[in-house]
Amino acid sequence: MAKSGKADGGILETIRTVFWALVIAGVFRTLFFQPFWIPSESMKDTLLIGDFLFVNKMAYGYSKYSCPFAMCPFSGRILASEPERGDVVVFRHPVAGTDYIKRLIGLPGDKIQMKAGVLYINGVAAPQEPAGTFQEVYEPQGPMRNIPQCENGAVGAGGTCTKSRFVETLPEGQKHNILNIRDNGPGDDTPVFTVPEGHYFFMGDNRDNSTDSRYDPRAGGVGMLPAEYLIGRADRVIFSSAGSRMVYFWTWRSDRFFKAIE
Repeated sequence: MAKSGKADGGILETIRTVFWALVIAGVFRTLFFQPFWIPSESMKDTLLIGDFLFVNKMAYGYSKYSCPFAMCPFSGRILASEPERGDVVVFRHPVAGTDYIKRLIGLPGDKIQMKAGVLYINGVAAPQEPAGTFQEVYEPQGPMRNIPQCENGAVGAGGTCTKSRFVETLPEGQKHNILNIRDNGPGDDTPVFTVPEGHYFFMGDNRDNSTDSRYDPRAGGVGMLPAEYLIGRADRVIFSSAGSRMVYFWTWRSDRFFKAIE
């Protein structure tokens, strides 16, 4: 019977250990950092499919969407601080309920417009400087097997898919890369969007392949995002894999490990 008592005690101790480990992990994920995999091409070439990062949840404070399954028991935001234009932000989509990652372009009160593929903020163009081309292999990418879109047309499986790259400068001087796939794309010319108080305007860096604030959220876009849907800021890529499975070590992109996000 002594052996049975020791066995039962060992099982209970294991259960307690697992329970507290899960509690600690849940608190860490809720309050500090949330893991996030890049599933799509909307933020190329800043973020690539298969990049893995931790989202800094302390950056903007907390809302109910800071908890898994939106279970935080409060409304609005607590310990809130304002995001900055140019931040790369993870947020909860207001209709789909999934997490998105985009670049913050418009702050409350801003007027945002795209004209001939150029971003205008409060009537002033954000300068774009040519920065060569972004190249990738035309093949399925990541677990979702996404096929890249190419500016140089149908290149065929295994061919080199290219996009024009530009460095865009925001009003505060922050610079980042953007990509172009086609002229006169559906989001290259827009009406003027006025960002309401308490809302933000987001865009992807891969401008012709991003469903963002230029589009209605009921049609797959983001629209003007209320502040309560902010989750956190993406600061650094921790790990990156170009393969469909993380265990395929020969597809790891070691040059992107711990890479700062600009």
